[in-house]
Amino acid sequence: MIFSRFLIALGLIAAAPAYADDGRAGGKLLLTDGITTVEGAAGGGIATWAVIAGNETNRGIGGSAHATLVALPDFSLKSFGAAIGIHDRVELSYTRHVFDTRDAGAALGLGKGFTFGQDVFGAKVRLLGDAIWAQDSWVPQVAVGVQYKDANRDAVVRAVGARQDKGADIYVAATKLILSQSAILNATVRFTKANQWGLLGFGGDKQSSRTAQFEGSAGVMLSPSIVVGAEYRTKPDNLGFAEEDDSFDVFAAWAVHRNVTVTAAYADLGDIATVKNQRGLFLSLQGAF
Repeated sequence: MIFSRFLIALGLIAAAPAYADDGRAGGKLLLTDGITTVEGAAGGGIATWAVIAGNETNRGIGGSAHATLVALPDFSLKSFGAAIGIHDRVELSYTRHVFDTRDAGAALGLGKGFTFGQDVFGAKVRLLGDAIWAQDSWVPQVAVGVQYKDANRDAVVRAVGARQDKGADIYVAATKLILSQSAILNATVRFTKANQWGLLGFGGDKQSSRTAQFEGSAGVMLSPSIVVGAEYRTKPDNLGFAEEDDSFDVFAAWAVHRNVTVTAAYADLGDIATVKNQRGLFLSLQGAF
């Protein structure tokens, strides 16, 4: 019910007349549409930002597609999907997750190479501000969004203590690019009950309702086509069988071409399902128009 009401609200906002700023032709500055997060929204890798996917401004429709690999010592996560940005106001996205337990699957009693899958459907609306062009103001670009996640291992996620195999995150994000310092900052508050991004279901024996979690990003643009930075993301700890840790990464994104961005990061996802120290390489290839 909450999800359906939120979508109605998004639709009403999207249908409203565009605010009366000047239209801009020619597309966004490089990298100012962010990169695709593992959950499919425009952002910084593990944190969602207020920016809208695609290169187009409020005069057009843009989009992006991505393929991402997170290679950890005992697991791997593949993510691929696409997003569309409508007049730099509304973003709609879809991402598919494939989480491979590899050898750890046998140790966990699931079987070697056991995989979890998840579909993530996202919608984001920019409410106010302009992260890039409003340099005479400290007001950030602010957006609200929702991500509906549907995991495919109902029996397994319930066996480990999750309450549901599907659920929705709701978030508010604020993003600001400070051109004079070549710095980009973001803060997001996410209301979620997802376990390990939803791959292990939603809610649990320790906590069954949504809690507020924080996502923070800070980056520096070394040149118009390269940005480096770091992110930190807190996560709920709902399941009694395995403590869930916060995550962080340090990343570098390179706009190889106007339409192509490559991102590499060192990501620390902490312990996953009792398996310690899951730290590894994050690689993402994104095409955008």
